[in-house]
Amino acid sequence: MRTITLNEFDIFHGPLILVNKDYPIQNKNNLNLVPYSPEYKEVQLEAKTSSMLWKLLESINCNNEIIPVSGYRSKEEQEEIFENSLLENGVEFTHKYVAFPDQSEHQTGLAIDLGENSDSIDFIRPKFPYTGICGEFRSKAAQYGFIERYSKGKETMTGIAHEPWHFRYVGYPHSYIIEYNGLSLEEYIQFIKAYPYEGEPLSIKSKGTEVKVFFVESKTDKTVIELSNNDLYQISGNNVDGFIVTVWRQCS
Repeated sequence: MRTITLNEFDIFHGPLILVNKDYPIQNKNNLNLVPYSPEYKEVQLEAKTSSMLWKLLESINCNNEIIPVSGYRSKEEQEEIFENSLLENGVEFTHKYVAFPDQSEHQTGLAIDLGENSDSIDFIRPKFPYTGICGEFRSKAAQYGFIERYSKGKETMTGIAHEPWHFRYVGYPHSYIIEYNGLSLEEYIQFIKAYPYEGEPLSIKSKGTEVKVFFVESKTDKTVIELSNNDLYQISGNNVDGFIVTVWRQCS
Protein backbone atom coordinates (compact mmCIF):
# COMPACT_ATOMS: atom_id res chain seq x y z
CA MET A 1 0.00 0.00 0.00
CA ARG A 2 1.09 3.58 -0.59
CA THR A 3 0.34 6.36 1.88
CA ILE A 4 -0.77 9.72 0.49
CA THR A 5 -0.72 12.82 2.66
CA LEU A 6 -2.78 15.87 1.67
CA ASN A 7 -2.61 19.26 3.34
CA GLU A 8 -5.51 21.62 3.99
CA PHE A 9 -4.61 23.82 1.00
CA ASP A 10 -4.87 20.94 -1.47
CA ILE A 11 -8.67 21.23 -1.42
CA PHE A 12 -8.29 24.36 -3.58
CA HIS A 13 -6.62 22.49 -6.47
CA GLY A 14 -7.82 20.08 -9.14
CA PRO A 15 -10.32 19.68 -11.99
CA LEU A 16 -13.29 19.19 -9.63
CA ILE A 17 -13.07 22.41 -7.65
CA LEU A 18 -16.44 24.10 -7.22
CA VAL A 19 -16.35 27.85 -7.86
CA ASN A 20 -19.42 29.98 -7.25
CA LYS A 21 -20.73 32.78 -5.01
CA ASP A 22 -20.51 30.57 -1.91
CA TYR A 23 -17.08 29.13 -2.69
CA PRO A 24 -14.80 31.74 -4.32
CA ILE A 25 -11.64 30.68 -6.07
CA GLN A 26 -8.64 30.21 -3.77
CA ASN A 27 -6.11 28.69 -6.17
CA LYS A 28 -4.84 31.86 -7.83
CA ASN A 29 -1.28 30.84 -8.64
CA ASN A 30 0.67 28.17 -10.50
CA LEU A 31 -1.91 27.58 -13.23
CA ASN A 32 -0.45 25.60 -16.13
CA LEU A 33 -1.96 27.68 -18.93
CA VAL A 34 -1.44 27.23 -22.67
CA PRO A 35 -2.80 29.14 -25.69
CA TYR A 36 -5.84 27.52 -27.27
CA SER A 37 -4.16 27.66 -30.68
CA PRO A 38 -1.74 29.85 -32.69
CA GLU A 39 -4.80 31.49 -34.26
CA TYR A 40 -6.36 32.27 -30.88
CA LYS A 41 -3.32 33.00 -28.72
CA GLU A 42 -5.30 35.34 -26.49
CA VAL A 43 -7.55 32.45 -25.37
CA GLN A 44 -5.74 30.37 -22.76
CA LEU A 45 -6.78 27.21 -20.93
CA GLU A 46 -5.33 24.85 -18.36
CA ALA A 47 -3.14 22.44 -20.33
CA LYS A 48 -5.16 19.22 -19.81
CA THR A 49 -8.40 21.09 -20.52
CA SER A 50 -6.98 22.43 -23.78
CA SER A 51 -5.72 19.00 -24.84
CA MET A 52 -9.05 17.28 -24.20
CA LEU A 53 -10.98 20.07 -25.92
CA TRP A 54 -8.88 19.64 -29.04
CA LYS A 55 -9.45 15.86 -28.99
CA LEU A 56 -13.19 16.43 -28.65
CA LEU A 57 -13.27 18.85 -31.57
CA GLU A 58 -11.20 16.47 -33.71
CA SER A 59 -13.60 13.61 -32.91
CA ILE A 60 -16.48 15.52 -34.56
CA ASN A 61 -14.32 16.69 -37.49
CA CYS A 62 -14.80 20.30 -36.52
CA ASN A 63 -13.18 22.64 -39.05
CA ASN A 64 -13.40 26.04 -37.39
CA GLU A 65 -17.22 25.89 -37.23
CA ILE A 66 -16.83 26.20 -33.45
CA ILE A 67 -14.50 28.86 -32.10
CA PRO A 68 -13.30 29.80 -28.60
CA VAL A 69 -14.79 33.02 -27.26
CA SER A 70 -13.41 33.22 -23.73
CA GLY A 71 -11.12 30.96 -21.71
CA TYR A 72 -8.95 31.87 -18.74
CA ARG A 73 -9.46 35.31 -17.22
CA SER A 74 -7.42 37.01 -14.54
CA LYS A 75 -9.24 38.61 -11.62
CA GLU A 76 -8.58 42.00 -13.19
CA GLU A 77 -10.12 40.90 -16.50
CA GLN A 78 -13.18 39.54 -14.71
CA GLU A 79 -13.56 42.81 -12.83
CA GLU A 80 -13.41 44.76 -16.08
CA ILE A 81 -15.96 42.51 -17.80
CA PHE A 82 -18.29 42.74 -14.81
CA GLU A 83 -18.06 46.53 -14.56
CA ASN A 84 -18.47 47.06 -18.31
CA SER A 85 -21.52 44.80 -18.36
CA LEU A 86 -23.08 46.79 -15.52
CA LEU A 87 -22.67 49.95 -17.58
CA GLU A 88 -23.81 48.45 -20.89
CA ASN A 89 -26.41 45.88 -19.83
CA GLY A 90 -27.56 46.84 -16.35
CA VAL A 91 -27.61 45.07 -12.99
CA GLU A 92 -30.19 42.34 -13.69
CA PHE A 93 -28.53 41.11 -16.89
CA THR A 94 -25.03 41.22 -15.38
CA HIS A 95 -25.97 39.26 -12.27
CA LYS A 96 -27.57 36.59 -14.47
CA TYR A 97 -24.71 36.09 -16.90
CA VAL A 98 -21.50 37.50 -15.40
CA ALA A 99 -19.95 36.14 -12.20
CA PHE A 100 -18.37 38.40 -9.60
CA PRO A 101 -14.56 38.46 -9.58
CA ASP A 102 -13.15 35.40 -7.75
CA GLN A 103 -16.51 33.67 -8.25
CA SER A 104 -15.91 32.96 -11.93
CA GLU A 105 -14.87 29.57 -13.30
CA HIS A 106 -12.93 31.40 -15.98
CA GLN A 107 -10.29 32.23 -13.38
CA THR A 108 -9.51 28.51 -13.03
CA GLY A 109 -8.55 27.88 -16.66
CA LEU A 110 -10.98 24.93 -16.63
CA ALA A 111 -13.87 26.73 -18.36
CA ILE A 112 -14.42 27.73 -21.97
CA ASP A 113 -17.12 29.76 -23.69
CA LEU A 114 -17.63 28.50 -27.23
CA GLY A 115 -19.46 30.05 -30.14
CA GLU A 116 -20.80 28.98 -33.48
CA ASN A 117 -18.54 30.70 -35.99
CA SER A 118 -20.21 33.68 -37.63
CA ASP A 119 -19.48 37.27 -38.64
CA SER A 120 -20.89 38.61 -35.38
CA ILE A 121 -20.29 36.87 -32.03
CA ASP A 122 -21.65 38.11 -28.70
CA PHE A 123 -18.82 37.96 -26.15
CA ILE A 124 -21.08 37.41 -23.14
CA ARG A 125 -23.78 35.27 -24.78
CA PRO A 126 -22.32 33.60 -27.90
CA LYS A 127 -24.66 31.48 -29.98
CA PHE A 128 -24.16 27.76 -29.37
CA PRO A 129 -27.31 25.84 -30.40
CA TYR A 130 -28.32 22.28 -29.63
CA THR A 131 -28.29 21.31 -33.31
CA GLY A 132 -25.68 20.87 -36.05
CA ILE A 133 -22.01 20.75 -35.18
CA CYS A 134 -22.72 22.26 -31.75
CA GLY A 135 -25.15 19.42 -31.07
CA GLU A 136 -22.49 16.91 -32.09
CA PHE A 137 -20.07 18.58 -29.69
CA ARG A 138 -22.57 18.19 -26.84
CA SER A 139 -23.25 14.55 -27.65
CA LYS A 140 -19.59 13.68 -27.12
CA ALA A 141 -18.60 16.25 -24.49
CA ALA A 142 -18.90 13.93 -21.49
CA GLN A 143 -16.68 11.30 -23.15
CA TYR A 144 -13.85 13.85 -23.07
CA GLY A 145 -14.50 15.17 -19.57
CA PHE A 146 -16.69 18.22 -20.29
CA ILE A 147 -20.08 19.25 -18.94
CA GLU A 148 -22.44 22.06 -19.87
CA ARG A 149 -21.91 23.88 -16.60
CA TYR A 150 -25.02 26.06 -16.38
CA SER A 151 -27.92 23.94 -17.56
CA LYS A 152 -31.53 25.02 -17.84
CA GLY A 153 -33.46 24.31 -14.64
CA LYS A 154 -30.38 24.51 -12.38
CA GLU A 155 -30.31 28.30 -11.99
CA THR A 156 -31.25 28.34 -8.30
CA MET A 157 -28.37 25.98 -7.51
CA THR A 158 -25.67 27.51 -9.72
CA GLY A 159 -26.65 31.16 -9.26
CA ILE A 160 -26.12 31.68 -13.00
CA ALA A 161 -28.68 31.74 -15.82
CA HIS A 162 -28.78 29.01 -18.47
CA GLU A 163 -25.58 29.28 -20.55
CA PRO A 164 -25.55 26.82 -23.48
CA TRP A 165 -22.11 28.11 -24.53
CA HIS A 166 -20.22 27.59 -21.25
CA PHE A 167 -18.42 24.27 -20.81
CA ARG A 168 -16.36 23.10 -17.88
CA TYR A 169 -13.70 20.40 -17.77
CA VAL A 170 -14.15 18.05 -14.81
CA GLY A 171 -12.60 14.91 -16.29
CA TYR A 172 -13.98 11.44 -16.95
CA PRO A 173 -15.81 9.59 -15.35
CA HIS A 174 -17.15 12.59 -13.43
CA SER A 175 -18.54 14.18 -16.59
CA TYR A 176 -20.38 10.94 -17.38
CA ILE A 177 -21.81 10.61 -13.84
CA ILE A 178 -22.94 14.24 -13.86
CA GLU A 179 -24.61 13.95 -17.27
CA TYR A 180 -26.18 10.54 -16.60
CA ASN A 181 -27.74 11.73 -13.34
CA GLY A 182 -28.69 15.19 -14.61
CA LEU A 183 -26.69 16.96 -11.93
CA SER A 184 -25.16 20.39 -11.63
CA LEU A 185 -21.60 20.50 -10.31
CA GLU A 186 -23.01 21.82 -7.03
CA GLU A 187 -25.20 18.72 -6.77
CA TYR A 188 -22.36 16.39 -7.74
CA ILE A 189 -20.15 17.70 -4.94
CA GLN A 190 -22.91 16.64 -2.51
CA PHE A 191 -23.82 13.45 -4.40
CA ILE A 192 -20.33 11.96 -4.18
CA LYS A 193 -20.28 12.35 -0.38
CA ALA A 194 -22.56 9.31 -0.25
CA TYR A 195 -19.44 7.31 -1.21
CA PRO A 196 -16.92 8.02 1.57
CA TYR A 197 -13.36 6.71 1.79
CA GLU A 198 -14.33 4.50 4.74
CA GLY A 199 -17.29 2.95 2.90
CA GLU A 200 -18.22 1.59 -0.52
CA PRO A 201 -16.97 3.67 -3.48
CA LEU A 202 -18.99 4.54 -6.56
CA SER A 203 -17.95 1.92 -9.12
CA ILE A 204 -18.15 2.02 -12.92
CA LYS A 205 -16.95 -0.70 -15.30
CA SER A 206 -16.10 0.07 -18.91
CA LYS A 207 -13.98 -1.69 -21.54
CA GLY A 208 -12.04 -3.87 -19.14
CA THR A 209 -11.42 -1.12 -16.62
CA GLU A 210 -13.08 -0.56 -13.26
CA VAL A 211 -13.22 3.02 -12.02
CA LYS A 212 -13.88 3.73 -8.35
CA VAL A 213 -14.72 7.18 -7.00
CA PHE A 214 -14.95 8.21 -3.37
CA PHE A 215 -14.96 11.27 -1.13
CA VAL A 216 -12.42 12.09 1.56
CA GLU A 217 -13.21 14.77 4.12
CA SER A 218 -10.39 17.24 4.72
CA LYS A 219 -8.90 17.23 8.19
CA THR A 220 -7.79 20.39 9.98
CA ASP A 221 -4.09 19.89 9.32
CA LYS A 222 -3.29 16.85 7.18
CA THR A 223 -5.44 14.19 5.54
CA VAL A 224 -3.96 10.71 5.05
CA ILE A 225 -5.31 8.00 2.75
CA GLU A 226 -3.94 4.67 1.55
CA LEU A 227 -4.19 3.24 -1.96
CA SER A 228 -2.88 0.08 -3.58
CA ASN A 229 0.56 0.37 -5.15
CA ASN A 230 -0.90 -0.89 -8.44
CA ASP A 231 -3.68 1.71 -8.68
CA LEU A 232 -3.68 4.58 -11.12
CA TYR A 233 -5.35 7.46 -9.33
CA GLN A 234 -6.28 11.13 -9.41
CA ILE A 235 -7.07 13.32 -6.42
CA SER A 236 -8.89 16.63 -6.75
CA GLY A 237 -9.92 19.06 -4.08
CA ASN A 238 -13.50 20.30 -4.23
CA ASN A 239 -12.83 23.85 -2.94
CA VAL A 240 -15.40 23.15 -0.22
CA ASP A 241 -14.50 20.57 2.39
CA GLY A 242 -12.50 17.70 0.98
CA PHE A 243 -11.21 15.59 -1.87
CA ILE A 244 -12.63 13.43 -4.64
CA VAL A 245 -10.44 10.41 -5.35
CA THR A 246 -10.66 8.49 -8.63
CA VAL A 247 -8.97 5.09 -8.97
CA TRP A 248 -8.56 3.07 -12.18
CA ARG A 249 -8.04 -0.71 -12.06
CA GLN A 250 -7.93 -3.40 -14.72
CA CYS A 251 -10.86 -5.81 -14.36
CA SER A 252 -9.81 -9.39 -13.64
